[in-house]
Amino acid sequence: MAAPLSGCVNSLQSSLSLLGSSISILDSGVNDFPRLAKVLQTTRNQHFELLPESHLQAAQASLLASITPELSSLLHRVETHLDKLARREQALIAKYELQEGRLSSNRNSSAGPSKSRFAQGSGHLGKVEGECGDDEDDEEKEEELEQGREQLRLKQMRQKKERLSYAVERLTLQAQQKERQLRMSMAAQ
Repeated sequence: MAAPLSGCVNSLQSSLSLLGSSISILDSGVNDFPRLAKVLQTTRNQHFELLPESHLQAAQASLLASITPELSSLLHRVETHLDKLARREQALIAKYELQEGRLSSNRNSSAGPSKSRFAQGSGHLGKVEGECGDDEDDEEKEEELEQGREQLRLKQMRQKKERLSYAVERLTLQAQQKERQLRMSMAAQ
């Protein structure tokens, strides 16, 4: 009777050892399961969800509605500031021309007595030649002054163009930044 029972005991012991090794294999395989569950849970929350197109269009419309008034007010402020600067620039140009005219008249008046003395000493013919020379000098000065004014106006227009392009670029960058902030806030929600 011991022989048939010893076979059962041996079979039971081998079954127990097989079961123990199976449990150790399962334990090593499932041991990391709580950490994996936590990692997968946080990863799932970080993925972007797909939104319907209607939600996207509504967000774009609200962004446009919030940016448009601010952008138009900024553009209005820029225009008024540029107008103010243009008026100031014109006033400075007029002041410059006035002072330049005063300086040239002072120079002419200081040079005038020596010319008139020369003209008086040389007689009537000298006066006529001196007057013709003054007219030609005046015309040349006027032409030079006009050319200077044209160059100044051209330079002013270029500077104004640069200022306006810079202002438009700055406003465009601000609008893009607002759009990015809105997208980020919508993605966070």
